[in-house]
Amino acid sequence: MQFARAAWRFLVAIKDGLVLIAIMLFFGLLYTFLSSQPNAGAIRDGALLLDLNGVIVEEPAAPTFEDFLAGNSAGSPREYRLRDVVRAIDATVEDDRVKAIVLDLSSFAGGGQTSLTDVGEALDRAKESGKPIYAFSSFYSDDSYQLAAHATEIWMDPMGGIIFAGPGGNRLYYKGLIDQLGVTANIYRVGTYKSAVEPYMRADQSPAAREAASALYGVLWDSWLAEVKKARPQAITKPFADDPAAYITAAGGDYASVATEQNLIDKLGDKTAFDRFVAEQVGVDSMTTPDSFQSINYDDFILAYPGETEGSPIGVITVAGEIISGNAGPGMAASGRIAELIYAALEEDQIKALVVRVDSPGGSAFASEEIRLALLEAKKKQLPIVISMGDVAASGGYWVATAGDHIFAEPDTITGSIGVFAVLPSFEKALAKWGVTADGVQTTPVSGEPDFVGGFGDDVNAILQAGVEHSYSDFIKLVSDARGKTPEEVDTIGQGRVWDGGTARQLGLVDGFGGMTEALAEAAKRAGLEAGDYHAQYLDPQDGFPALPFAGIPFVQQESTPVTGVIGWVARRQKAVVGEAMATAQGLLVREDVQALCLECGTGVQRNTDASSALTDHLQSYFFSSAPR
Repeated sequence: MQFARAAWRFLVAIKDGLVLIAIMLFFGLLYTFLSSQPNAGAIRDGALLLDLNGVIVEEPAAPTFEDFLAGNSAGSPREYRLRDVVRAIDATVEDDRVKAIVLDLSSFAGGGQTSLTDVGEALDRAKESGKPIYAFSSFYSDDSYQLAAHATEIWMDPMGGIIFAGPGGNRLYYKGLIDQLGVTANIYRVGTYKSAVEPYMRADQSPAAREAASALYGVLWDSWLAEVKKARPQAITKPFADDPAAYITAAGGDYASVATEQNLIDKLGDKTAFDRFVAEQVGVDSMTTPDSFQSINYDDFILAYPGETEGSPIGVITVAGEIISGNAGPGMAASGRIAELIYAALEEDQIKALVVRVDSPGGSAFASEEIRLALLEAKKKQLPIVISMGDVAASGGYWVATAGDHIFAEPDTITGSIGVFAVLPSFEKALAKWGVTADGVQTTPVSGEPDFVGGFGDDVNAILQAGVEHSYSDFIKLVSDARGKTPEEVDTIGQGRVWDGGTARQLGLVDGFGGMTEALAEAAKRAGLEAGDYHAQYLDPQDGFPALPFAGIPFVQQESTPVTGVIGWVARRQKAVVGEAMATAQGLLVREDVQALCLECGTGVQRNTDASSALTDHLQSYFFSSAPR
C-alpha cells in the first residue's frame, strides 16, 4: 500500500511538472511572439530595406499554430501584402529619414505579373522623387528582374547569373498513371477550353488548350519585355532571352560576363561588397558589423504609415485565393467569411461605396454565388460596387465580378474562363484487381451511389452532367445580364477560355484598365463624393494585437465544410464509404471473438469517417470538386 501511494505521488508530481513546463513554454513563446512585433519608434535615418524573402500576394494567409510555434525567424519565407509593399515605397517619397531603398532579391519567390508591375510603378515614383534604389541578388529570374529593372543600380554576385524563362512550360498529365492504377476519372464539364480536367483524361495538351495558352502567354511575355525595356532601356533582354544558350556558350559559361555585356546589371560584387557600398551612401551601422548599412525595418516602416483616414470611407472587400465555402482564411476566399464582411459593411452608414478586389482563379460555384448574392444586397441599399481585378479574376472570380457596376482590370490580368467542371474518382478497376467487388440491393436508381467500388451508375452520371450543364447555363446568364450581351455571345467567348485583360476589354468582359486607385476613384464618383474626399477602408482582419492562431492545433476541432450541392454530396458520400471500408478492415484485425454485429447498419461509418478522412483527402487531392475554374 505504501508503495502504491508513493508511486501515485510520483505520478502526480510528474503531471504537475509537465503542466508547469507547458505553462512556461506557452508564456515563453508568447513573450517571443510579442517582442517580435513591429516598432515604429525604432525608425532612424538609413535605407528602407526590402528584403523580400518570400512572395508578394494580395492577401497573406492567416498564421497557423505551427507558425506561432516557429516564431518569426529571420530566414523564414513569408507572404508580403501587395498594398503594404506599395504603401511603404510611396511613403519614402516624403520621409526624409529614408536615404535610399534597398531591394534584396536573393530569396524573392516572385508574385503575379500585375502585382509586380504595381510595385515597379511605386519604385519609379520613389526614384523620380530623388530616392536612389539599389538592388542585389545572387541570381535573377523573371520576377526578381522585373523589380530590379526599376532600380538605380543593379548588383549581382560574381558567381551568380540571370535566366529569363518567360511564362509557360509543361504541366503533368496523369491519364497513363490513372489507367495503370485502374482509377476511373468521372469527368463532367462544359467548355471546349476548360483544360483543368485534361490531365485526367488526356496524355497531352489538347489543341484548344494549346491555342488559348499560346495567346495568353504571348501577351504576358510581350508585356514583361516592354516593362523591363521601359524601366531599363540599356538592357538587352529579348535577344538574350530568345537564345540564352548561344550567349552563355560564347562566354565560356561565364554567366556574370554575359549579364555585364548585355547591360543587364551595373556592378558585380558579393553581398558584403554590396552592403559596404550602401553603407557609403546612407551611413554605417556599427551596431552589427562595419560592412553593414543603416537600415529601416520594413515592418516598422509599415506600422508608421497605416494609410489614409481622411474623407468618407469606401469599403474594400478582398476576394483572394481559391473560392471555397465556409469561414476559412484569409488566404482563401471563404464565402461565409467574405459574405459576413459585406453584411457588416451594410450596417455601417458611413460606408459610401464598395470596391471588390478580386485576385482569384475561382473555385466553388456555390461559394462564388454566395459572395455574389451578398454583393447584390449591397446594391439593394444603393451602394455602388466597383470591381478591381488583380493578377487573376477568372471563372469563379469572374462569377463574383458580375455583381459589379463597373469592372477594372489590368492589361495583364488573367480573366474569363467562363465554364464549369467536376471530376470525381471511382476505383472499381483498381479494387477488382485485388478481388474487391460490390453488390447489393437498390430501392432507387441512386441507392448506394456514388459507388466508388462498383463504378458510377448511368443515372448518377446523367444527374451530375446535367447539374454541371445547368451551372454553366446559370454562369452564362449571369454574364449576359451583367454585360448586356446575349447568351449566345457570352457562350462564344466563354467555353472555359481564359483571356488577358486587354482582350477581355475588347470583348466587353471588363470596362476599363486600372488598379485600386482607379477603382476607388470610380466608386467615389458613383457615390457622389468629391475628388480626394475619400479613403479606402479595408474590410478585413486588421493588424494589431493578433488573436492566437488555433488553426492546425491537433486537439482543436476545425470547421467542417458544408455540403453545397449534388457534387458536394457525392464527394461526402465517397469519404463516408472509404471510412466504412477502413473501419471494416480495422474491425477484422481487432475483433477476436464471435460477433453479433450488424455490418450493414452503418453505425461504424460515422464514427470512423474522420479517422480515414486523411487517406480520402490524399486520394481526392488529385481531383476537383464542382467549380467554375
